[in-house]
Amino acid sequence: MKKINLIIVGILATLVGLYPIIYFFVDRKFGLLSSKSAELLSNNFWNIAFYGHIIFGGLALLVGWLQFSNRLLLKNMKLHRAIGKIYLVSVLISGICGLVISFYATGGIISALGFFSLGVTWLSTTILGFKSIKIGNVQMHEKFMIFSYAACFSAVTLRIWLPILIGILGNFNDAYRIVAWLSWVPNLMVAYIILRGNNLEKF
Repeated sequence: MKKINLIIVGILATLVGLYPIIYFFVDRKFGLLSSKSAELLSNNFWNIAFYGHIIFGGLALLVGWLQFSNRLLLKNMKLHRAIGKIYLVSVLISGICGLVISFYATGGIISALGFFSLGVTWLSTTILGFKSIKIGNVQMHEKFMIFSYAACFSAVTLRIWLPILIGILGNFNDAYRIVAWLSWVPNLMVAYIILRGNNLEKF
């Protein structure tokens, strides 16, 4: 990843990765929670899944972009592996929790399917990336982890697209149905373009 692009990704990932902290200091009707019913907000099962998703998802977002630093890869492989383990565990927890809360997504079945598909994509690409490096296939590992972080980065692109869509459509629910897909599908397309540029598009 080009240095300037990595810096931009790092800044955005850091800002959004730290964003979940706000939920511990403000009213429960803040941000996306403002679209949730009082009954859902009082559901312990949903709350465990929600906070598990945003906390570990934020951690994955915070550490994941560091793995694309060539300096880190070439000079400190032990640190790369350590960060990779943190990312893997964070994705597993956040991804599973994300699958749970996707069933309660604002906007109905369209939003639910979008976020459920995102969770499956994030988990599967991450697990496949881990399995690839375990058998020593570095190229396959890099390929899957680029797709994995592209899915992870949906936390950033969602927050970019959502206010734009609300401004255009004038309706949160309609905007949320679209962003449930728009936040991550184009990211995977960008990941594929990056892979083609690196000649890693072939399995």
